Amino acid sequence: MVSTHTVEGLIALRRDLHQHPEPAWREFYTTARIVEALRARDVDEIHYGPAVLEEAARMNVPDEEGIAEWYDRALSAGVDPELLEPMEGGYTGAIAVIERGEGPTVGLRVDIDALPITESDAEHHYPAAEGFRSKHDGYMHACGHDAHATFGVGVIDAVLASDFAGTLKVFFQPGEERIAGGKPMAESGHLDDVEYLLAVHVGLDHPTGEVVAGIDGFLAVRQFLAEFTGESSHAGAHPEQGANAVQALATAVQNLYAIPRHTDGATRVNAGIVGGGTATNIVPDESFVEGEVRGETTALADYTYERAERVLASAAEMHECDVAVETRGQAPSAESDDELVAVVAEVARESPGVTAVTERDELGGSEDATYLMRHVQDSGGDATYVGVGTDHPGGHHTSTFDVDEASIEIAVDVLAGAVLALSDRDV
Repeated sequence: MVSTHTVEGLIALRRDLHQHPEPAWREFYTTARIVEALRARDVDEIHYGPAVLEEAARMNVPDEEGIAEWYDRALSAGVDPELLEPMEGGYTGAIAVIERGEGPTVGLRVDIDALPITESDAEHHYPAAEGFRSKHDGYMHACGHDAHATFGVGVIDAVLASDFAGTLKVFFQPGEERIAGGKPMAESGHLDDVEYLLAVHVGLDHPTGEVVAGIDGFLAVRQFLAEFTGESSHAGAHPEQGANAVQALATAVQNLYAIPRHTDGATRVNAGIVGGGTATNIVPDESFVEGEVRGETTALADYTYERAERVLASAAEMHECDVAVETRGQAPSAESDDELVAVVAEVARESPGVTAVTERDELGGSEDATYLMRHVQDSGGDATYVGVGTDHPGGHHTSTFDVDEASIEIAVDVLAGAVLALSDRDV
């Protein structure tokens, strides 16, 4: 069981991270805080900066100005410039390695980024009442990644204090909310020898005390940006001389939603952000749509995306425009392995604070932990995605989301217990 002193320290870490939420590829303060915590512990290796990411696999990276703004924020918050330097350019995230002799290599993946949501300042909102509400206007930890990062540090503490035999790697992954960080971390080489991988998420509409040993139902997803380019003209005097990019956009949006469903399973399409034009009397020469497709399987997501590309190209051609399409984020589907689910469930049933154990549940959404899961599975290993319940007053991705801090100790006990169980049993 986690000691009271450790729990208090972990809660303090979680609150510090909660006050400093950072979006994908700009988690400078967060990564620095994690690295500082790792340096204060007897871990064998700490990796951060470009070494934890495969450069060619990075997706949805912000422009230099956007990255520099958050880099400067971290400096202003007191982060050591030498610690920040390897992260320059948006190379956030970290990996901790503990080596304790012969035994399996076990991985734990936690994510660390935040969301562009303004946090509630209502009196009933616990972080506001207790003084650890977000300091970054327009951004907050509305999905519990501050708790996830804390879980990772807590598991390291528990394993270091145990008789664990083998190697533990904890992956503090950036960019999950933009579905951008999983692939470059999975392809970094650090995951190649991992035999068992645990990924974790807090909440997911399960109450404090409930643990889900294996989550499935991940929808494969692909996010895209389509930019239409036409020809401007005077909308009153010479409308026929223009090539209307907004017309192309409108045609594309309408027809994206007309993509046929598929008998093999569920598919989704959504045009989430659209824009274009500069004035009412000008035929617009530019427009854009940011959207996504999803599928119950990776093949179904590919099916939908192929038809989306056809729709976008046809809409552009119809209105004599050009279109450029770029993938912004992507993740495959995945399933949790039975053997590892059984180990987590067995450990959870014996863990203090756990009041209910559910072996499996469906996510019904997307998560780029699937890249890491499938990388391990494709190499012959096992992976599972664990849910740790928490009583959250607001739903995920809302301004009043919060984590019941009692779930931190539960998560650390279950995850560390599973790591130890894997070190001395043959699943």
